[in-house]
Amino acid sequence: MPASQYWADRYLQRRVSGATAIGYIKSGQRVFIGSGCGEPQHLVQCLTEAANSFSGLEIVRLLGRETASLTAIADRTKDTSLNIRSIYLGSATAEAIAQHRRFITPMNMSDVSSLFLSRKMPLHVALVQVSPPDDFGWMSLGISVDVTMAAARSADIVVAQVNSKMPRVMGSSFIHVNYVDYFVEYEEELLAVSPVRELTEAAALIGSHITHLIDDGSTLQIGLDAASQATVRGLENKNDLGIHSQFLTDDIMQLYAKGNITNLKKGLNEGKMVASMAVGSKDLYEFLNDNPAVDFRPSDYVNDPFVIAQHRRMVSLNVAYIMDLTGQVAAEASALTRFAGVSGIPDFVRGARRSAGGKSILMLCSTQLQADGSTRSSVVPTMGDTAVVVPRGDVHYVVSEYGAVNLFGKSLQERVVAMISIAHPDYREDLFEAAKQQGLIGRERSLGEAAKAVYPVRLEETIEIGGTEVVIRPAKPVDERRIQEHYYTLPKEDVVSRFFGQKTIFARKDVEIRSQIDYVNSLTLVAVVGEFGFGKVVGVAEFMRLKDENLAEVAFSVSPEFQGKGLGRIFLHKLSEVARESGISGLIAYTFPSNVPMIALFRTLPYKVHKQLEDGELVLTCRFDELA
Repeated sequence: MPASQYWADRYLQRRVSGATAIGYIKSGQRVFIGSGCGEPQHLVQCLTEAANSFSGLEIVRLLGRETASLTAIADRTKDTSLNIRSIYLGSATAEAIAQHRRFITPMNMSDVSSLFLSRKMPLHVALVQVSPPDDFGWMSLGISVDVTMAAARSADIVVAQVNSKMPRVMGSSFIHVNYVDYFVEYEEELLAVSPVRELTEAAALIGSHITHLIDDGSTLQIGLDAASQATVRGLENKNDLGIHSQFLTDDIMQLYAKGNITNLKKGLNEGKMVASMAVGSKDLYEFLNDNPAVDFRPSDYVNDPFVIAQHRRMVSLNVAYIMDLTGQVAAEASALTRFAGVSGIPDFVRGARRSAGGKSILMLCSTQLQADGSTRSSVVPTMGDTAVVVPRGDVHYVVSEYGAVNLFGKSLQERVVAMISIAHPDYREDLFEAAKQQGLIGRERSLGEAAKAVYPVRLEETIEIGGTEVVIRPAKPVDERRIQEHYYTLPKEDVVSRFFGQKTIFARKDVEIRSQIDYVNSLTLVAVVGEFGFGKVVGVAEFMRLKDENLAEVAFSVSPEFQGKGLGRIFLHKLSEVARESGISGLIAYTFPSNVPMIALFRTLPYKVHKQLEDGELVLTCRFDELA
């Protein structure tokens, strides 16, 4: 270009039709197609129509929804006219993906840009879509910056479809007219995805579990699936949230509009929602246009684990397709998430883990619907030949509709117990037996009452005692070791009071019955302080239904530093409430006559308390139909 040429003159001189632009492509070249909802559909259609005139053409793109079937041409010509290179990291069991598995190039999202910019994979032509130039000659890549920016910067020839419907998105999304070779003016609707309105019960339950794990002031990365969006909708009571995510969606827009997202406590790029791609409705695209609260960056920035880790309380929310008993993760594109193309899950899992106060959360629907109408477990004994996207060592929080667990730092046996506890009840016993066969768990062990139990998240409560946050919740099978540690740290007199004798050994079988419960006929509540998955148990309360009398026998133990602070009363009233809901007639407790605190505790209930001495023990009873 002559140094004196004005950008507007260049733009006018380089305007061509789509067919003419495609004519500049030569056989044997490598052509990049703009990704996600920013795909230049008109240019792709022109390329498809001219495909028979090429030989040895290689198409490079993120896995995406095809508006014109280039893969069909590749199949028909046996890859002679063109070959497809779909950059995608994930499982390929879905039929639409599996039949073109040969085209997949597995890569992390954060690595793709350098592949182009370093010319390790030189691009001859890049087909992109942009907004019309502004008064200074800048055009925006709009809703799809991701790896498209790197492709546009590194390709020998750049062809831009100029579409007035492409929003002008703020951030590092701009490319100047002087760096584009040909302009094809063609207005068309952008690819849009309707927001997920109908959420499954499983997705809603997963979302309810996760909201307990997200604190005010967290920075979020959110996936493209129903479970992720259910979680987003469950955050309407959170404050000062931030966004640093591969995608922006309609639900994120709604949270921003309601004031839940302020981006003021991110610790990096404060005040800005940072992303690299938008997938959603026309309303979302209009929201992005010239919005100074939005900052789109290329994927080598957004997905860089080092950048991700610089945020405060970074929380990554992604969906797993299948997980095995040891925590290995498979992820797979769906009709909606095909727009994701490359999986950014490993980048965000690792970055969030290293953030101050960060959490990596994987969502897993416990079952999958098969083509014949049957279901199968999403927790499997082994992965087999399914591609692993996240290795077991990187996995922290896993949430299904049956609860949440933290696998970090856990042994294989502990991981097996954790994964089975959040698997669908119909498959738990088979998974347990498979774990035994693999030597992942002791052959003498059993699931007990936990085999069919459904964790009652409604019983969770967070209180403050002496400036310390205490979580009171039902016990889970993964609590076994921590309950054991609690008993070992009790003073001798408390052990005698709780177990009616001096007890120095608390074997696994002693605590197993307290952690493997059904939450109806047997319930154990624990009071926990500290990080989820690593907290210390400072109190244990339990009831067991006595079928002959239809009474629930209750017992408590509280660590010395939390005694006399109201924890026992909270325990007793919660046990009473659950027992009533379970159809139990009342409560019974055995203690020493000298245990004045226990007697006083029972009298806090709104029921008539009966006392009786039996063989030197004091028996306290109350019935729910006898009010005090």
